[in-house]
Amino acid sequence: MSLAMIIFSLIAGWMAVAAAMLWGVLRIARRHQHAQPQPRAAKRSAPAAPRRTGTPQHV
Repeated sequence: MSLAMIIFSLIAGWMAVAAAMLWGVLRIARRHQHAQPQPRAAKRSAPAAPRRTGTPQHV
């Protein structure tokens, strides 16, 4: 077996393993996607967080 064929086989093997790992990761990522909730039509916007008044209290 020539040196060129050995190097080609080595690179082809690495590429095959990398493609298989990428395929597996993408397959798992697609399976574990969470469904996005549909936004509800709100009659009014949600109330803002209450504002603090007075001096801040440090602990």
